[in-house]
Amino acid sequence: MATGKTTAAATRERQWHVIDADGQVLGRIATRAARILQGKHKATWAPFLDNGDHVVIVNAGKVKLTGNKEEQKVYRYHSGYEGGVRTDRVKVLRHKHPTRILEEAVRGMLPKTKLGSAMYRKLKVYSSADHPHAAQKPQKLEVA
Repeated sequence: MATGKTTAAATRERQWHVIDADGQVLGRIATRAARILQGKHKATWAPFLDNGDHVVIVNAGKVKLTGNKEEQKVYRYHSGYEGGVRTDRVKVLRHKHPTRILEEAVRGMLPKTKLGSAMYRKLKVYSSADHPHAAQKPQKLEVA
């Protein structure tokens, strides 16, 4: 039964943005992507709504880290079993899974709720310059 009222979900439009990570600093790209995924760049932002846009990040393997993070930064994973801690340095992770560095950085900046998981699903990260989302006509974003 329609009452004629418009809801926020009915009026939202999701745009697509593409960010080129080649030579850019990891943190700057991650914060820009997290803000767009949350919808904080829109006037209709609300902390309890998912008004964000889709973000495509290309050239994730060429992202730059400042300082000695390439050798010193460690990512830790746990299998859930006793003694199941696994660690990988950025240098090794960049070789094995080049997209995971950016994915983990953006995921850490999103809310730790079901809403944050829904926002994270709108992030697409690719290690090369090619991506299969050309049909959505993504807008190029510059990260300063």
